[in-house]
Amino acid sequence: MDSSWKKSVCQAAAQHQKHKDETYTYGTAGFRTKADLLDSVMFRCGVLAVLRSKKTKSAIGVMITASHNPQCDNGVKIVEPMGEMLIQDWEAYATKLANASNEGFQDVVDEIVNACNIDMSVSARVIVARDTRPSSPKLASAVVDAIRSLNADYTDYGILTTPQLHYLVRCVNTNGEYGQATEEGYYKKLSKAFAQLKLETSGDNAYVPEINVDGANGVGALKVLQLQEELKGALDMTVFNDGSVGKLNEQCGADYVKVQQKAPAGVKLEEGNKFCSFDGDADRIVYFFKAQDGNFRLMDGDKIATLIAGYLKELIASIGLNLQLGLVQTAYANGSSTLYASNEMKVPVACAKTGVKHLHHKACEFDIGVYFEANGHGTVIFSKNATNVIKTASEDTSLTEDKKQAAVRLMNIMDLINQTVGDAISDMLLVEAILQARQWSLENWNSAYKDLPNRQLKVKVKDRTAIQTTDAERQATAPSGLQTAINQLVSKYNKSRSFVRPSGTEDVVRVYAEADTQTSADLLAYDVAVKVHELAGGVGDPPSPPS
Repeated sequence: MDSSWKKSVCQAAAQHQKHKDETYTYGTAGFRTKADLLDSVMFRCGVLAVLRSKKTKSAIGVMITASHNPQCDNGVKIVEPMGEMLIQDWEAYATKLANASNEGFQDVVDEIVNACNIDMSVSARVIVARDTRPSSPKLASAVVDAIRSLNADYTDYGILTTPQLHYLVRCVNTNGEYGQATEEGYYKKLSKAFAQLKLETSGDNAYVPEINVDGANGVGALKVLQLQEELKGALDMTVFNDGSVGKLNEQCGADYVKVQQKAPAGVKLEEGNKFCSFDGDADRIVYFFKAQDGNFRLMDGDKIATLIAGYLKELIASIGLNLQLGLVQTAYANGSSTLYASNEMKVPVACAKTGVKHLHHKACEFDIGVYFEANGHGTVIFSKNATNVIKTASEDTSLTEDKKQAAVRLMNIMDLINQTVGDAISDMLLVEAILQARQWSLENWNSAYKDLPNRQLKVKVKDRTAIQTTDAERQATAPSGLQTAINQLVSKYNKSRSFVRPSGTEDVVRVYAEADTQTSADLLAYDVAVKVHELAGGVGDPPSPPS
């Protein structure tokens, strides 16, 4: 390819000028801010996706979404060939390209091409999708303008969940080995695996194949209705907050339910019914129900992770497979879940930095890695070794029928799981399959262990980089004296711990605390927040004591 591409991309870029006063950072969730500030960012991410495609000689994904953020926001993330998050080196390129001046845009493109030794004559392919936000179609057009300016191939799948886009990218790059590279193929793969996991159960089965889904007024609601047709009655799903009334993520969705610890708007809690909430782009899920005592009960990512890990361990043990299963959490995981997994389930637990890309990489260290953030974002990864071992067992005629059936069950579970990224739809079907196998209600599931009371606060600071951490963000190394102060405060309460970490998107420090009672957890969080304000350059009035 000659240098004529430079003229083409510069002419196109002139139609997508950067806001001079804006600064953008590519974080774990990609770029995310007010939708009306993102036109130039979208164009430049389209350019970067083409460059990444040429470098990897693979299809690259671009997803336009702001997940659980308000409807006025939007964002974009770039997806790697196997459906993973963008690698860290290229996050830096994304940030530099997004912040380049209009005059310096081409210089940064040239810098990336030269630094990565990209052959611009190599063909490129980009896969684009978006969520249901009103701003998404226009922003998608900016991405497509960039792809066209570099004469690359692209497929615009229109409205998809984020996990569906990740899935499709992997399907394309594995030539269909992972699945059929269509939205219909996604539904067929999951529904077939779910149907094959259904078991004949006894009359006293506490499991009911019905669930009420809070779609967060987002894309997940639309896709659940499409899935329902493929399931053919195997699971009866009623969708609330389907987007016909109400705004995206407003008083609904997984993040709202997790943080507020209550049912979303539009959902009437009734004892005996089962509920789950997706977030706006359907990559998070939490379960909840009304307990017999009349109170709200939440099963978050920690509960989901332990349910899945415990069931997988039983299947592996029943076959006698020599596979290492591990559970990966973040510092936000409830202490009770960690103790339950380690002491009761006997499953190794690893801790990673906040952000699913960190958990995903850590999970790859196991033959089978289960990873979830407490917010409900997570999945399961099977190594090539684990996949081969399980497949061999499922075809081994020398095994007893029970062992062979357990191996076949593991094969279907692998097909049911979206291994590329956390997927609310896939995770929901997996949870339902396990509950059905165990013959459990949500009451049964929730009784496995009791969460320690906890509290999260945030403290405004002049500069969030004043906070430095180590040990997967569980220990503060700066500012001086902060960790010592936290340790002293923690020692005042029973079964307590606390940590602080800087926000990835704003100048605030996030404080987490847990203890044996809610009052103690609230007081500990407050005490630590005061110390952060005092030692880390707090802005405005000190935190207010809990009421």
